[in-house]
Amino acid sequence: MTDDIQRARELLDHATAVAVLTGAGISAESGIPTFRDALTGLWARFRPEELATPEAFEANPKLVWDWYAWRREAVANAVPNAGHWALAAIERQCRDHQVDFTLVTQNVDGLHRAAGSQRVVELHGNIRRVKCFDHGHAVDRWEASEQVPTCPRCGSLLRPDVVWFGESLPSDALAAALAAARTCDFFLCVGTSTVVEPAASLPFLALQCGARVIELNPVPTPLTPHATVSLRGTAAQLLPALSRQGQ
Repeated sequence: MTDDIQRARELLDHATAVAVLTGAGISAESGIPTFRDALTGLWARFRPEELATPEAFEANPKLVWDWYAWRREAVANAVPNAGHWALAAIERQCRDHQVDFTLVTQNVDGLHRAAGSQRVVELHGNIRRVKCFDHGHAVDRWEASEQVPTCPRCGSLLRPDVVWFGESLPSDALAAALAAARTCDFFLCVGTSTVVEPAASLPFLALQCGARVIELNPVPTPLTPHATVSLRGTAAQLLPALSRQGQ
């Protein structure tokens, strides 16, 4: 075990409130392409901004629905990796010691919950869910067809329950994420570039409020010079050791 991992573990062991922020890096290890990398094959001629906006859906709902159906299938075939399992183990350890724990994720794949994490804040929604475009009614089931399915309550077209460009984050999710950053004394930032706002501000907010911030990323990010401990590697490589699963 490296000295940096040992130091991070010691800080975690003495924490009274833990917050975690995860980004695309942890899901990439489960074979899920990052948002922009997902534009391959038939979708390579598009830019994300051409597909992930309310305006794009209004202009061509079938095109947008089909792209998300393709992405949803990829997510459905993915399974949690060692990084997801380790974060679920850290949450259980926190719960056993009556330490507050909140996991905030920018990912929409639902793999944290699949691994057993319970206190999960999904900042950008969840691609496994759908809602209606006009009123936001949640819809559990829909019929697969050549057409975009419609809401059984109001008849409007269904869309993925994710945050598109130009849309605000869910207010309750953002409030929970900000509260976790302000009140934690240990903030773990995993597999995120810390450039996409407002999530990018969370570790800096935690620093301002006195937390020790641990960054885990294969490459340096804007957070690196400010982190209490910066660990170089992937979530699947390093998180098991931090969670004591690596013993």
